[in-house]
Amino acid sequence: MGLNLQDLIIILNLQDFITIDRLLSFGMRVLAVFIILVLISIVIDVLKNNLLRKAKTKKQSSNIKLMSQLFRYSLYLIIILFAALSYSNAWSEFGVFLGLLSAAIGFALQKPMTGIAAWIMVVTKRPFDIGDRITIGDVKGDVVDINLTHVHVMEIGGLIIDEENSGRVVMVPNWMLFEKNIINYTLNNDFVLDSVIVNVTYESNLDHAIEIADLAARKYLAGIISTSPGNPRIRLEFQASGVDVHIKYFSPARQLNEYSTKITKEIFDRIRASGDVEIAYPHTEVVFRKKKE
Repeated sequence: MGLNLQDLIIILNLQDFITIDRLLSFGMRVLAVFIILVLISIVIDVLKNNLLRKAKTKKQSSNIKLMSQLFRYSLYLIIILFAALSYSNAWSEFGVFLGLLSAAIGFALQKPMTGIAAWIMVVTKRPFDIGDRITIGDVKGDVVDINLTHVHVMEIGGLIIDEENSGRVVMVPNWMLFEKNIINYTLNNDFVLDSVIVNVTYESNLDHAIEIADLAARKYLAGIISTSPGNPRIRLEFQASGVDVHIKYFSPARQLNEYSTKITKEIFDRIRASGDVEIAYPHTEVVFRKKKE
């Protein structure tokens, strides 16, 4: 099959366009961009590590990590866009191109783009930081990393109903932050309200039972009461076989089980040593009374 004049002109134009010089120029630009990106990454990592060594609080460490990510991604985007537009000499069409590209990406990648928007929200609004204990939907745990696509959470509980780390890391997609409730246990401080309940019989000395619960809590909370939001307090509630004595206290969020276990053991030992307080438990008591004649 022969070539007509129009086909020959197209081939000649392509040969003029695709030359060794153009390919070499393109390759050099790509290599230069790659080297610049690597250097930027190295510089940001060095600065981040130096700042992390100087950080004194969890908040400062989280700020450093998030801001380093923000600078890294922003510089990457700016350099890649600048290189592409410089090579194509398409600055005049940049606005139209950007509008069409945004529409196409927004339609095809709705959830990933929503995830990036959620990441920006986390960086700017700070609903939680790295190290905070949070709940997102059904996921509960400590935040260990935040990136463009996911929040990495060290799971609490998981296969068991507990306040201990399960050892599993749950990667929560960022777009879920706009669709699920976010509960931050440590937004204002590292303490959460916890309680230990002991049910004592109606025959017990209730005032002594209150004293036992209060002393047991203060024994193990003595070192942190001054920095916690409040002092231990007692609440009472009637039950079928006795009175519930609630000792409520602020405990470090990551040590709930540790403190509740110590306080429970202390209350139990003090009640056993007392002679006028008894723990109520389900049982049947038969009382024989002499019939009056």
